[in-house]
Amino acid sequence: MNGSADIQYLQRRIQELEEKVEQLRLSRRVLMNLIEKIEKDKSGFVSKLEKENRKLHKDNYRYAKSLLNQNRRIVELQNQLANLTSGV
Repeated sequence: MNGSADIQYLQRRIQELEEKVEQLRLSRRVLMNLIEKIEKDKSGFVSKLEKENRKLHKDNYRYAKSLLNQNRRIVELQNQLANLTSGV
């Protein structure tokens, strides 16, 4: 090969590599945008789950409190009934 052919080959090779670098940059931007979207969706989903979890805990607390009150009332009524039957 002569010097002119070497220079042309190297210039073509440089051009190919520059195009590949540009394609890689574009691919990287696309991937970064996808990652950002996934992270945003994930964050929203986690936030929604945390909110639902708080609601369920609150509902569970209310239900447990209601059961406790009903049990107290049952014990009170059983005691009243026992007092009435033992007094007869």
